[in-house]
Amino acid sequence: MSPEDSIMTSEQAVHTRAPYWVDVDPAEWYDWRWQMSNRLNSVDELASVIDLTDSERKALESQGLFRVDITPYFASLIDPNDPHCPVRKQVIPTATELVPFQAMMEDSLAEDKHSPVAGLVHRYPDRVLMLVTTQCASYCRYCTRSRIVGDPTQTFSKRDFDMQIDYIENTPQIRDVLLSGGDPMVLAPKLLDMILSRLRAIPHVEIVRIGSRVPVFLPMRVTDEFCEMISKYHPMWLNIHVNHPKEITPELAIACDRLTRAGIPLGNQSVLLAGVNDSVHIQRKLVQDLVKIRVRPYYLYQCDLVHGSGQFRTPLSKGIEIMEGLRGHTSGYAIPTYVVDAPGGGGKIPLMPNYLLSQSPGKSVLRNFEGFITTYQEPLDYDPQEVKHLEDQIERRPEKGQEGILELLEGEKMTIEPKGFDETRSRGGKEHRLRSGGLSRKWLPLGVGSIEAEDGTVPEQLPDPQEND
Repeated sequence: MSPEDSIMTSEQAVHTRAPYWVDVDPAEWYDWRWQMSNRLNSVDELASVIDLTDSERKALESQGLFRVDITPYFASLIDPNDPHCPVRKQVIPTATELVPFQAMMEDSLAEDKHSPVAGLVHRYPDRVLMLVTTQCASYCRYCTRSRIVGDPTQTFSKRDFDMQIDYIENTPQIRDVLLSGGDPMVLAPKLLDMILSRLRAIPHVEIVRIGSRVPVFLPMRVTDEFCEMISKYHPMWLNIHVNHPKEITPELAIACDRLTRAGIPLGNQSVLLAGVNDSVHIQRKLVQDLVKIRVRPYYLYQCDLVHGSGQFRTPLSKGIEIMEGLRGHTSGYAIPTYVVDAPGGGGKIPLMPNYLLSQSPGKSVLRNFEGFITTYQEPLDYDPQEVKHLEDQIERRPEKGQEGILELLEGEKMTIEPKGFDETRSRGGKEHRLRSGGLSRKWLPLGVGSIEAEDGTVPEQLPDPQEND
């Protein structure tokens, strides 16, 4: 099978090929390796395809600029005469990118802080992020990992892979591994095959996921051979990254169809970008067009506080407005979760409009997308302990220290305190008879967690007050 047959016919794709490449042989155009070898990155190369603005030229000629590389296919989606083109803004820098902004950071998500070994981020109890390369097919101007991505000297070696996989093998609570980078789909096929094979051999790894923008930047990469290779490692999941409806082309649709027919469920992760997709109507069309090609919207990310992304940032209220315009206005399958990946390493925090208006014992007041307000009558005889005998049959994989709010709800703790809370409240005072020694037990709540009673024993449960009736 020829490279062009592996994705689609040249007649179908003619509208996504810029005039600059009209004479390129279809066998080359549909060869993903040719696309990678002919990426645009210099002022002269880009100017041959796009009418560059002064701001774009200034950025491209600047020292220390985050890497620029654009596949010919993706460059063909750019309006060469419109500096506001949503595809153009994502991959061609402007001088604004060089302007610092308040609170920006090199590693805004503190990923390197939460890496037990190089390139492996273990932020959540049961899953890890495995960075396998620093290279991408093209480079997004708002890249979260611009501190390492695009730099070939920062890429990961076999020794790094060995250490990452050893950590996963020796950490049995890990059931989910996400491959990212860079972009795992630009790896040599044999290398990606090796990594997937080693992960699938670990008994406690239940699913493997790939995060990739290659189907968007380089749909030619999604060949029958690639799909056959990753389908050996089911259950496999793949999230692509589309930010604007203009990126959804026949080529992308065919690549996604090929992946879904290979049994790969597809999701989409978008970033909310000022001047690109910060519109209810653009987002609604985006999610509906994604569902049409069997890609379920997964996350809508707030833009991170990373160097170079200042011009793309929006207020959180814009994201809430967009979610207000999706819920109830399109099908539930088409609605992503709007999240802020917490600066400092707190992980993803979901945000949505306030649909719960008020509560009282036995009643909750709710509203819908239209502003219709209703009352939900709560059950008065609900017994949360009735399910406990079934709950005890489920294997748990707890990791101490990350229980968070759930620990309070399940009665394991009564408070979560900031670091140094007790020292601050002591106001520098000395120990005295009312707060020293064993008397500190006066602040331990009976029946919460493993708290001993006054006689030194640990009660199995609190006495039932009805027994004394």
